[in-house]
Formats: sequence, C-alpha cells, structure tokens
Amino acid sequence: MIRFLQPWWLLAVLPVLALAAAYVWRQRRRKAYAMRFTNVDLLRTLAPRGLGWRRHAAATAFLLCLLALATAMARPAMDTKEPLERATVMLAIDVSLSMQADDVAPNRLEAAQEAAKQFVAELPPSYNVGLVSFAKAANVLVSPTKDRAAVTAGIDGLVLAESTATGEAVFTCLEAIRSVPADGAAGIPPARIVLLSDGYRTSGRSVEEAAAAAQAANVPVSTIAFGTDSGQVDIGGQLQRVPVDRMALAELAETTEGYFYEAASISELKQVYQDMGSSIGFRTEPREVTQWYAGVALLLALCAGAMSLLWTSRLL
Repeated sequence: MIRFLQPWWLLAVLPVLALAAAYVWRQRRRKAYAMRFTNVDLLRTLAPRGLGWRRHAAATAFLLCLLALATAMARPAMDTKEPLERATVMLAIDVSLSMQADDVAPNRLEAAQEAAKQFVAELPPSYNVGLVSFAKAANVLVSPTKDRAAVTAGIDGLVLAESTATGEAVFTCLEAIRSVPADGAAGIPPARIVLLSDGYRTSGRSVEEAAAAAQAANVPVSTIAFGTDSGQVDIGGQLQRVPVDRMALAELAETTEGYFYEAASISELKQVYQDMGSSIGFRTEPREVTQWYAGVALLLALCAGAMSLLWTSRLL
C-alpha cells in the first residue's frame, strides 16, 4: 500500500489538474469554433484528416508526466517488514559488600566485571543484552539493547552496597525480558539470565521462588560463583568470613536448566547462548519509492515528445 511521507506536497497536483481542465476547455472551444467555420476546404488544410485521437495523445502523456512529478514531491513510500532479532541475554551482577573480598584477584567484583565484559564482547551482535545489579534490591542499569558500549559502561560503573537479593535479581531480569518489544513475533523472546554472585541471599524473595518463576517463563538461569570458602572482608571494622553459597547457585541453575560455574572461562560461558536460538520479529519501516514515480514521469515525457515529433513534426 502506498502512503506519502510528506502528504502536503500533494497540493502540487492541483495546478496540474487546472492545466488539464484548461486543455479540455480549450479543445471544446476549438471544436465549437470549427462547427461555425463555413470554409470547409480551408479548415481541412488547418487540421489535416486522419489525426483524430492522436492530436491529444502527446498532451495527455505530458499531463500524466506532470501528475507523476507532482505526486513524487510528496515522497511516496511502501511499508516493508524489516527483520529484528529479539534473542536476549540478561546479566545480573552481585554488588554486595562481600564482593570486595580479595580471595579472587584483584577482588571478586573486579573479577566478575572482567568476566562479564568479555562475555558481552563474545555475544553475537544481533542479540540484545541487559544489565541488572543487585544488593539489598535489584535494579535494571541497562535495558535490553544491542548497544554493547552502554552495557560495558554499566558494568564498569558498578558500586558496592549492603545485602544480597539473589531472588529479586532473577525476578527483575524476567521483567526486563518481557519488556523487549514483540515486533510481530509471538510471546517473550528466547532469553537467558547469567547471574554472577558469591554470597548467601539475605534480602528479598527466595531463590526457590525465583527459580520457579524462571522455569515457568522457560528462561534458563546460568550462575557463576566467585570466591572461595576462605574469603574475608572488613565490614564496619570487623573482619568477617564470606564463603560462597555454591549450593544455592547450583540449584538455581539446575532447576532452570542453566549452567553452574565456579571458575568461568569465556569458552565455558559460550554454552549459555549456544543453544538459545533466535526469534525473528518484524518492524514495519517505510521504503521510499519516489524513484518509481520519477521514472514513470521520465517515460511519459519521452513518449509525449516522441508522439509529438512523429505526428506533428513539433516537440509539444
């Protein structure tokens, strides 16, 4: 279906219609004058027999040429469907105070940041990536996007805070995944959650509730445990042990059919998205066809000139 990107330019059609009306009026007036002309022999010399409808063919082609050019000024376009990749990976990174432990060099948080940035760099460019940070609450820092620079900047800007809301991180990721535009595709996009953490949940909904929600949404959660059982941090002037809750992280991954890692390498993390597949939606975009109208106008102008030269020995 044709639509016009600048429809007000269709007003340019009005002068063309006025010119066509003037031509018709002129021809009718000429015919009426010919009926009153008494010298038939002289009339035949002015308007040779046999020309008939051909007298109007060149003018008609010329008027159609003007009509096509006037319409082209309104930038005609056709709606086309452009494919859009919807597959989404959400990164959830623990920023609780225990992530400052240095049992993983240089410390747990910086190790997690480095792993996350490498993972983002390895993802297929057509995939959406989002970023969630969680401590006492979970927050979407970067909504699902193909802008890798925005995600990398978000990872670099992570700030430590108190508590660990692992379950809330999963629920927040699921909400972000549901926000990805459908663009003509059915249901939520194929998605994966990659959760990087170290400690025990101390805030928000339980990990079991989160696992059930992710399982119901068919979104696997892969978990990465950073740290060792000997990790310690200074919190409020007191040295506290911060062992890794491997069991909870492993159960979350197992329940949702994700992967569990302790020492994550990029080759291992590729498994997270290798089986993900894709979901192609469509975004309707206008494709301008002004050149078609200009081409038709050129063809009509050439026809008008050729007919005029052939039948009257004049160029219009």
